[in-house]
Amino acid sequence: MKVNLGVLSLFVALVGVSSFIFLVVAIATDFWYIIDASKLETSRNGTDALSSHSGLWRTCRVRSECYPLINPFWHENANITDSHRQLLYMHGTFVILMPLSLILMIFGGMTGFISILARAYLLLLMTGLLFLFGALVTLTGISVYIAYSAAAFEEAVCLLRSKDLLVEIDIRFGWSLALVWISFVAEVLTGAVFLLAARVVGLKQRHEQAL
Repeated sequence: MKVNLGVLSLFVALVGVSSFIFLVVAIATDFWYIIDASKLETSRNGTDALSSHSGLWRTCRVRSECYPLINPFWHENANITDSHRQLLYMHGTFVILMPLSLILMIFGGMTGFISILARAYLLLLMTGLLFLFGALVTLTGISVYIAYSAAAFEEAVCLLRSKDLLVEIDIRFGWSLALVWISFVAEVLTGAVFLLAARVVGLKQRHEQAL
């Protein structure tokens, strides 16, 4: 089947831009992790908002102000436990990885634009590999965040010393994390299409040389 390079270019542009936008929105929003304590609030007949949602940078209480998370890069001299220090290391890791993935996408977009215009085989190949590497960075960031969330949950259970309260609390990942997963899939697809475009250009060049 003959593959049209123009169609591939349009497709990869749409998917690549979508991946970038999804990741930007996810990083900028605070719905990565949601704690719904509405049942507990009702049972206690309290007016204090116990429900919250958090992102990479801050935690927000429902009907209340948001406050920043602890800076993960300034805790060396802090009087904290080893488990808390480990959580901060994990937090610092995914806070670096997610913006790094954005930076890789920006570079990939620039090299991709040039490579499509120039129809340069090596540049198309490099761009495809760059997007796949960026997808790997994104996946690593997602994995670290999920592990961080699980470790933070275990730490909270230890501090509570009781699991009775957890029955009335609904804890789940939010739509911001779902956007990161969509961005990751789109990033992988973008890299794969660039590699396909490199193959199309390479075959065309070899065909022209053979004539």
